Amino acid sequence: MKDRADLENIELALFLDALYQRHGYDFRHYARASIKRRVQALAANLQCASIAAMIPRILHEEKLLPEVLGQLSVPVTEMFRDPQVFKALREQVLPRLASYPRLKIWQAGCATGEEVYSLAILLEEEGLLERSQIYATDINDTALRQAEDGIFPVARLEEYERNYRNAEGRARLADYYLANADFFRFDERLRKRIVFAHHNLVSDGVFCEVQLILCRNVLIYFDATLQNKALRLFHESLGRHGFLCLGTRESLRAADSAALFTGVNPECMIFHSNGVG
Repeated sequence: MKDRADLENIELALFLDALYQRHGYDFRHYARASIKRRVQALAANLQCASIAAMIPRILHEEKLLPEVLGQLSVPVTEMFRDPQVFKALREQVLPRLASYPRLKIWQAGCATGEEVYSLAILLEEEGLLERSQIYATDINDTALRQAEDGIFPVARLEEYERNYRNAEGRARLADYYLANADFFRFDERLRKRIVFAHHNLVSDGVFCEVQLILCRNVLIYFDATLQNKALRLFHESLGRHGFLCLGTRESLRAADSAALFTGVNPECMIFHSNGVG
């Protein structure tokens, strides 16, 4: 006889399959422990007694989908997160991209956009923003709308300014936004270089050919199969010897696709494409 944990795992598999079959969003290869916690939290939020109780709702209540995706994709980010990574991008990557007449950069899994604007500031300070196009994508349309608005709570500014200084910013963070008592908004000169778009790393193909991809702390939520799929997608999207920046909590060591990339700064998880497939 199945115990409660076994039954809940069956419910989880059925729920994720229903979500995929009905709406095309495939969370079946996300890291199991992480996705289970998020689905359990979703059930609690929806006041469902079990994961199984959500299955009829995800099949028949179309309006429920944004809440489900918002809960399962969990947009967590901050400006200049891991400042040493932005310092490494400034010193080791952007000088090697400066020779391109036009730069195309893809921020995959952009969440609510804080890191996208951090990147735009970095490009501005290196004199590259005006010839750059940043494509910021995510599966979560609610997060994308917030990112496109470029409006964030003033309460987090102290943390963001500290990260900016630690990333060796060359001006003042205040030079890039306007603020009131509660919120701040980034300047139009940053926002106009960013295109926000829906893209699903699990089911969608190559977004565009770019010279730099940032996808930070997204792959940690994928199992090995999905990690390899995403890495191959990134490799196909990068121009020859283009750069890939992953999250500092991630690793390529166990990935079958690791041979597609060579370390530039492994500590900061920055690699370049080997140009082989």
